[in-house]
Amino acid sequence: MKPTPELAIRLARATFNRAIAEADLAAIAPLLAKGAILVTGTDSAVIAGRKPQLATWERDFASPHRLVYTRLADAVTISPVEPIALEQGRWHGVPADGGAPAASGVYTAKWRQIDSDWVIEAELYVTLA
Repeated sequence: MKPTPELAIRLARATFNRAIAEADLAAIAPLLAKGAILVTGTDSAVIAGRKPQLATWERDFASPHRLVYTRLADAVTISPVEPIALEQGRWHGVPADGGAPAASGVYTAKWRQIDSDWVIEAELYVTLA
């Protein structure tokens, strides 16, 4: 049985979270639209495109002081008129070697259904702690 759009997006987010924890670039790539845009939480840097985002993740995964980011969706709103959705929630980054969150905040993500897959078109993060 095919999952509902909300469940498909929540499952894709869980896959993304797991890929970050496991430093798995190959699992992240299909979750990003070719032109995906990311606005970072602290300095509002804009990372435009799948390839630049994957390069950023690759650098992050190589850092001995990297954080493992987890996004927790509070709401997923599916558009009734277009194959798009908005995810809103909270995020935190914990040192890869464990410990308390080093940073946290809120985020929003725009998803688009392409064929049977949901991919991220844009994400905006705000650092609150």
